[in-house]
Amino acid sequence: MTILEEKILKEGKVLDGGILKVDGFLNHRVDVAFSALLGKEIYNHFKDCGINKILTVEASGIGLACLTAQFFNCPVLIAKKSKSLNISSDVYSAKVYSFTHKTENTVLVSKEYLDANDKVLIVDDFLANGNACVGLVELVKQAGGEVKGVSCAIEKTHQGGHQRLVDMGIDVYSLARIKDMVDGKVYFMED
Repeated sequence: MTILEEKILKEGKVLDGGILKVDGFLNHRVDVAFSALLGKEIYNHFKDCGINKILTVEASGIGLACLTAQFFNCPVLIAKKSKSLNISSDVYSAKVYSFTHKTENTVLVSKEYLDANDKVLIVDDFLANGNACVGLVELVKQAGGEVKGVSCAIEKTHQGGHQRLVDMGIDVYSLARIKDMVDGKVYFMED
């Protein structure tokens, strides 16, 4: 069992509607030292891919993306869910449906920060249906860049996002792969 699986069993809570609450260490209150260990594990998987940029979507994946980026010595680009005054109108955009929030957002990144020279690793906290990651892949394609992989801390394998990305030819690496959540218990995929 991985350190993340152990932490999920110890501190995570299964909520109604297929929600796994891990916000006490991963995406609301961030255990920085623990997340750095996860970032190092992601780095070890993708270290030979020439990655020069990490892409995530606001807000839950930012912590893990930043702590991963330190090992690649590269910047993190955060896809925004809404346009603000400090973002130019020259952006790449894609529609993304959020399983957790039950809303559709248009995510966007400024064209000045993503281009054809980028070899991108997409990092997020969860992979469920894959909607967020597919939207981020679309942004990289619009820029002419190359997606070198997708890495998520926790994957809900029963929701199909992993296979959706693999079918697109993308290397997917998740640190904890959940098979199912039944009666408040988490069941992980066997290695």
